Amino acid sequence: MTTDTDADPYDLLTRRATEGITDEELRALADDPEGKRAYVGYEPSGVLHLGHMLTANKLLDLQAAGMEVVILLADVHAYLNDKGSFEEIRETGERMREQFLAYGLDPDQTEFVYGSEFQTDEEYVLDLHELELSTTLNRAQRAMAEIQSGDTAKVSHVVYPLMQALDIEYLDLDLAVGGLDQRKVHVLHREEIESLGYESRPCIHTPILADLGTGVGKMSSSSGVTISMEDSAGDIESKVNDAYCPPTRDPEPTDDGEERENPVLELFQYHVFPRFETVEIERPEEYGGNLTYETYEGLAEALESGDLHPADAKPALASYLDELIAPGREKIRARE
Repeated sequence: MTTDTDADPYDLLTRRATEGITDEELRALADDPEGKRAYVGYEPSGVLHLGHMLTANKLLDLQAAGMEVVILLADVHAYLNDKGSFEEIRETGERMREQFLAYGLDPDQTEFVYGSEFQTDEEYVLDLHELELSTTLNRAQRAMAEIQSGDTAKVSHVVYPLMQALDIEYLDLDLAVGGLDQRKVHVLHREEIESLGYESRPCIHTPILADLGTGVGKMSSSSGVTISMEDSAGDIESKVNDAYCPPTRDPEPTDDGEERENPVLELFQYHVFPRFETVEIERPEEYGGNLTYETYEGLAEALESGDLHPADAKPALASYLDELIAPGREKIRARE
């Protein structure tokens, strides 16, 4: 697998990200990244899966640039989003802590914080009330719409994004990282936090992986099919073989007109090619023999043109994903 010891800090901060807010601020951060603090917040609501690992890949980039990483195990947020009791949520949080370290994050550059460690402090609560006074109900609902559980908005759902906006200040951060579904929350932070006398922070957003089975919506442990760090090689192979992967550049829409993505191509793009210099596809001689791809674009073009069949691409994808997941999976099993 590839290493990043000599990579440019700005490239490490921004590569394979959907956007950065703002580029000027990110360039300034890249000029002196050593010891700066970046964070991602996760609800402890399930096993670490490839959706989480996509942002974890960005954390690995940031650590390679010299930054410290803060992972917020957002137990209060998970509770507000109806993900279980505090006892259940914290049990999952401890498992996620082990999984992140097993995946490869440097323990000397990684700090884990539970939201309940600071979100009930008086100063935090009073600041939260200030944000509640200055933020409209519609604005808070829009910020939360893509990440709330269930179809019915609750009062807890509009408090949730305001807490996220405050977390970035109270964790003493220099950079916020999240999936693209966090964009509205981060923009709310940037537009509202200065009214409390605090400075806004730059943000980086990573892509959202599509549901593996359908190509519709995002990969989530609460619905649909995911590949997790606890999956065996056989589990990974079975799930990839069943994955949605049309041999066309433009996947057909659903019966309801929803757009589909190709999750097989997304996993090659965001998980395999960033970690391996080349991708080898084993194929019988009668079908043209083995293939080697040095870029994601080359593989995608071959698959979408028909030169590479999904039946040949899928076994290779499963093998590379297992190689990425296996070290962490074995470390976790050894500790149990």
